[in-house]
Amino acid sequence: MPILQPDWPAPAGVRAVNTLRGGGVSSGPFASLNLGLHVGDDPVCVRENRRLLTEQLALPSVPSWLSQVHGNHCIEAGIMDTPEADASWTDRTGIVCAVMTADCLPLLMCKRDGSAVAAVHAGWKGLSNGVIESAIAALNSTDILVWLGPAIGPDAFEVGADVRDVFVGQDPALAGAFRAQPGDRFLADIYRIARTTLKRLGFAPDNLFGGDWCTHRQAEQFFSYRRDGVTGRMASLIWREPSE
Repeated sequence: MPILQPDWPAPAGVRAVNTLRGGGVSSGPFASLNLGLHVGDDPVCVRENRRLLTEQLALPSVPSWLSQVHGNHCIEAGIMDTPEADASWTDRTGIVCAVMTADCLPLLMCKRDGSAVAAVHAGWKGLSNGVIESAIAALNSTDILVWLGPAIGPDAFEVGADVRDVFVGQDPALAGAFRAQPGDRFLADIYRIARTTLKRLGFAPDNLFGGDWCTHRQAEQFFSYRRDGVTGRMASLIWREPSE
């Protein structure tokens, strides 16, 4: 199964991975490792893809999937079955935090000492509503490493003035994350929005990693809702390995 592994100095015992679109059994616009049950794919195929994911990556448990709603709620993973939330965290070993994306920004977080991890689904609504802040509050630390996973790039994420105004109204420093286009439209840099938010929260640049993909442009590797409309979902996973 082809995967993307974060290039970051994760502490011993913390593992993280981002799936790509290959390696599964789904067909058509969902080809082939679609992990989303909510996108119109055959649920039999999705369940087989999820089984393959757990088996081939030797996950310590079935991922703690969320029902993502573009909000800011961060829950403790492994407590409820598919809760409505856009981030999860755990300080227990063997619990796999997971979020699904197809243009939105996944963030994987871990305390520098490896004692807790979190996964965050951050679209523009979640970012503006404070989903990053919620995850950091759950981890109760700023001594955290953050990996920014595959998301839509700054040359493809077109938004209206209303979206820009929301962010700039919250933080004028975010004006630089938007490039004006004809017709009162803007190209938004979701990576820059996240990095600026993390900087405002006290994160040093050398604690931040990743953030240089474009799901919209890199069609062979990634699903993209903006590009294809009907499409699959990738997963970003993080967990603490159980003790021997």
